[in-house]
Amino acid sequence: MSDSSPTGPVVPVLDVWCELQCADCRSALDDLRALRARYGDRLELRLRHFPLEKHKHAFAAAQAAEEAAAQGQAWPYVEAVLGRVEELDRGGEAFLVEVARELGLDAEEFDTALVDGRHILIVDADQAEGKAIGVTGTPTYVIDGERLDGGKSQEGLRERVEAIVDRLLAGQKA
Repeated sequence: MSDSSPTGPVVPVLDVWCELQCADCRSALDDLRALRARYGDRLELRLRHFPLEKHKHAFAAAQAAEEAAAQGQAWPYVEAVLGRVEELDRGGEAFLVEVARELGLDAEEFDTALVDGRHILIVDADQAEGKAIGVTGTPTYVIDGERLDGGKSQEGLRERVEAIVDRLLAGQKA
């Protein structure tokens, strides 16, 4: 049996290798917001976890972000935590649960998720894939097979991502 239903255009995917205790990732938020505003549903922004060993709460924060995704609030949660990196440094897991509560998420479920480790495999898989493709720091972007490292400087990165997305979208119209 053949399915003759029309398929929509393939949406380009921008993988954003991020760490929620990273000041450089906080700086990248403006670029990510601008990309979401410009492309809307024509670009999929996919959060990928790359917790760095130098940040003791980064692994828990990655798990918490996955719980926020499970509760339908991934990006609002990520933005809230990144906007308060210093508080995460001081408050650790209690801070992560508090942010969930502030956003109206099920804070008890967050606490349970951090204890039972239900999202550890996702975080581990992201980190392993990142290492395999050469991610060494955050933020790092991957789009159409091209890796763009943002840890040193965000300067010009959004423009480079936009050029790739525009090329990919133009190729769909041809």
